[in-house]
Amino acid sequence: MNRGKTFDVQKLVLLALLTSVVVVLQLLASFIPVGPFRLTLVLMPIVIGSALIGKAAGAWLGFVFGFIVLISSPDVPIFLQFNAFATVFVILFRGVSAGFLAGLVYELLEKKSKTVAVVSAAIICPIVNTGLFILGLYVFFLPLISEWYAGFANVTAFIFIGMIGSNFLIEFAINLVLSPAIVRLVQYRREFRSVEVANNG
Repeated sequence: MNRGKTFDVQKLVLLALLTSVVVVLQLLASFIPVGPFRLTLVLMPIVIGSALIGKAAGAWLGFVFGFIVLISSPDVPIFLQFNAFATVFVILFRGVSAGFLAGLVYELLEKKSKTVAVVSAAIICPIVNTGLFILGLYVFFLPLISEWYAGFANVTAFIFIGMIGSNFLIEFAINLVLSPAIVRLVQYRREFRSVEVANNG
């Protein structure tokens, strides 16, 4: 088997492994409420996949994340009843976009610094994930959300403080804390591949 095919198989195996990690972590997260929504635990494997395999892998892992949210989150039926199409679109689109853009950012910065590339990807992933969700709330679900903001000054305060704030801060902090570990994984992957190429050369 030539080196190209060997590496392709390795990438497929890694992608399958990360896909299973995303599924398991998101199913576990469905039991961890933070505010009115569930904590997202899968952004780190999405960043890892986008860095080690590429932005298409990040997009796939983001899609899997969104799909598991759709079928497992107890919060989703409320939004499905209000606007089923928008619910499916927003949840899948934010996941795919977060994974793809994390991979794109990593790809653009990798040659300058792997550390900067990983940290930037880890930062952009939760920002895109949360940002597109907020945008979706404003575009499609504002009438629904407007019924819930009692105790807050306005809908915007409710969305950013009551609904999103704590989730985003936790997800953002997790990504930053684990970024050094991802940097090491990326470096190990590159070193392993270099050794493998040298041995087969």
